[in-house]
Amino acid sequence: MLINRHQTVYLSFISTDFPVWNVIEATASLYQKDQERFHLLLNQQNLPQSVFPDNQEKFDRGLFWLEITPYRVILTMQSNNRLSYRHFWEKGIYGVSRYCLSSDPDEPGKSIRFSNFTRYLKVEQDVYPKNVRIEYEMWSEKVQLGSYILHLDLSQ
Repeated sequence: MLINRHQTVYLSFISTDFPVWNVIEATASLYQKDQERFHLLLNQQNLPQSVFPDNQEKFDRGLFWLEITPYRVILTMQSNNRLSYRHFWEKGIYGVSRYCLSSDPDEPGKSIRFSNFTRYLKVEQDVYPKNVRIEYEMWSEKVQLGSYILHLDLSQ
């Protein structure tokens, strides 16, 4: 069921350990999959040019989608080329963040896996999600790779 075809979203990604801070405003489509589960789709072509490197032709634009429930959030970026990734967050759980990199579009990429520990996850919603906030740590085996905040605001 399509809820709102042209939903404006603000997605911010902040590191609490490193000088990383990015806010993106984009148009997305919000779908209700069941009573508590929603899919938010962002086509990379709707994202601002500043999100991508100067050598844009090397990167295939793909599709971002988030599966949002009150208990977990899954973020996936799927492309036909170079880079794909998937993050799984659930409060108090060590989730998996997987990146798939490929230098040749005709060959399958190598997968890199990290763990993430979700310290805080809150989904604010009425009928549909309004805000999502995730605070998590990224880990490579026993080495912490930083703490991060992902905040999604769906304007009305």
